[in-house]
Amino acid sequence: MQVIARLVAMVVLVLAAPMAEAQVKLPTERGLESLVKSSLMSFNDANVTGNYTVFHAKLSKPFRQQFSPEKLKETFREFAEKNIDIDIISAMKPTYDPPPLIDDNGKLIVKGSFPTEPARVVFALDFILSDGEWKLVSINVKTTRAPQ
Repeated sequence: MQVIARLVAMVVLVLAAPMAEAQVKLPTERGLESLVKSSLMSFNDANVTGNYTVFHAKLSKPFRQQFSPEKLKETFREFAEKNIDIDIISAMKPTYDPPPLIDDNGKLIVKGSFPTEPARVVFALDFILSDGEWKLVSINVKTTRAPQ
């Protein structure tokens, strides 16, 4: 009887693994754009106001544990010092390069840019599922000269 129970448990685990894996899928195109823009606009608001508390609260737990609001402010100090405001991206469509993907660990990796001028906004964002939502676990944003 115990052998049968173990076999049933193993079959359930084997069947459940693909279902759990299948649940982690790329957001729709609209959902992805919304995720990118909301993450970058929250980041921008923090840089413009100097208050990183709200941005910090929206991050994944591992990210929050590693970086306090004060540490985020220090890390992105250059944005404030140069008065970089990227709010124009809310009216633009991002281009992704390479296409967004979910890696073997279930992390959503999104890299790309917005066609802003005179400087292009370039981003690399990594998200993990947390409480049923994609939340930032890594962010890299910079502005670079737009191609001529």
